Amino acid sequence: MKKVLCIALLFIASCVTVNAQKPHNKQLLRHVVLFGWNENTDPAYINKVVTAFGDLQNKIPTIKTFEWGTNNSPENLNNGLTYCFTLTFSSEADRDAYLIDPAHKAFVALLNPVPDKVTVFDYWATN
Repeated sequence: MKKVLCIALLFIASCVTVNAQKPHNKQLLRHVVLFGWNENTDPAYINKVVTAFGDLQNKIPTIKTFEWGTNNSPENLNNGLTYCFTLTFSSEADRDAYLIDPAHKAFVALLNPVPDKVTVFDYWATN
């Protein structure tokens, strides 16, 4: 009986250890914005937009992270989209608050001339 009890306790302890080692599976909401600029667009204007987009993370507290980059894929499947911006939120409510925030609205108003192409895609990141 003691042997069975010891085996059962070891099994339970190993289950607890395995569960404790698993990473917390908290999903994050990604908000991806892709811009493609007309070839005549002033590079200084594009830099102004990039800077203003990045500054939003300092103005809107619901933005958890912000990153951006330019396309360098050799596959040539970007359909004219050259700049990618990714913002991370904890919830749809946080994302929705960002969308109506006055700082975001001011950023959108800055997009004049409007990029030639724009795509916005939101998804729940899973691992």
